[in-house]
Amino acid sequence: MQERENTKALEVSDLSVCRRNRQILSEVSFNAGFGEVIGLIGANGSGKSTLLKSVLGILPWKSGRCSVNGVAVEPENRSWLSRNVGYLAQDTTCHWPLEVERVVALGRLPHLPSACVPGAADREAIRQAMLVAGIGHLAKRTLTRLSGGEQRRVHLARMLAVEPRVLLADEPIAGLDPFHQLAIMELFCSQAKAGRLVVVVLHDLTLATRFCDRLILLKEGRVLADGLPDAVLSGAHLAEAYRIEARVFNDREHRALIPWDCIHED
Repeated sequence: MQERENTKALEVSDLSVCRRNRQILSEVSFNAGFGEVIGLIGANGSGKSTLLKSVLGILPWKSGRCSVNGVAVEPENRSWLSRNVGYLAQDTTCHWPLEVERVVALGRLPHLPSACVPGAADREAIRQAMLVAGIGHLAKRTLTRLSGGEQRRVHLARMLAVEPRVLLADEPIAGLDPFHQLAIMELFCSQAKAGRLVVVVLHDLTLATRFCDRLILLKEGRVLADGLPDAVLSGAHLAEAYRIEARVFNDREHRALIPWDCIHED
């Protein structure tokens, strides 16, 4: 396994995925650089979660290629990928009554040799991850006794504890109150400013418009549009991908897009 320097953070080329004899993704291609926050958007069933899982190598591909910083996403490189790519799944349900700090510590496992306990650097990474995710005060609480939103932030801290160069998050703000939705999007922006790549699945188009440098819009497993938020969230794209019309509000610095009406088929 050879890692090339100064390559794209993520390269996806002609990725096609089938599940249960059904085509989920069809020839999806895009490149992403370090320092970007990319919003992966599209209607339910458009293939967003499948794309993230395929990029990680969790789901097998029918065809195509994928690499992270020049390292191919293949079984022989899984150890390297586990240390350099952080993943927050859509379903983070945990049924074990584990202490929050222990859950976050799971993010350090890829960095530890077998049967080794976390060292000073690992403990600091765990502490920083909880601090950044705003859950330091929950460290000694039991995960299963927390609210759904609090549990979501615990798993976000677990991903951050990996100290990954690429962060993949599937609907990370689902079920969170407005304060924590904004806080997590600001967190992702700070991660990108620190030189990491963030790819985040979002349904909130207002937050996607405000916080993402770039959007990739999927429709029925294909890339319908890829580019700056204003271009991707055009009236034509919203009608085709979502069957909605939106209202756009502008102030001196920001543009807010709010889904407004359904487009009903005749």
